[in-house]
Amino acid sequence: MNWKKYLLHGIAAGVLAAVAGIIFLFIYQHSLGVSYEKVINPVAIVASSLFGCMLMAIGYAVLEKSGKERLKGLLNVLIALLSFASIIAPISMSLPLDTPNPDLFPGLAIPMHFFPALSFLAIAPFSKGTK
Repeated sequence: MNWKKYLLHGIAAGVLAAVAGIIFLFIYQHSLGVSYEKVINPVAIVASSLFGCMLMAIGYAVLEKSGKERLKGLLNVLIALLSFASIIAPISMSLPLDTPNPDLFPGLAIPMHFFPALSFLAIAPFSKGTK
């Protein structure tokens, strides 16, 4: 088994998700005139995107190593379900009292929770050996 292909897939997807997240952060904050820099920033977006995508890559690698590659569809469903479950955090988060427009924060954070899964699954057909 070649762990390198999964590592590269995870890193590429993580970078793609991070770029999308950072662009979305700047567009969202600029268009609505809000700032959530005390809660979310580009470094956190990059770290969480890479972490999530590397976990997905490890899942794919474990399935290949165990000879159960036919379960990738089930893993993809699990990834989607975990992405949906992860939105509970931004919905239930209490922002600092001095944060203006705290009601707009979920509109920023919730879409970002789907960027890692979307990028990972979108580039999977192009990633050698992770189809």
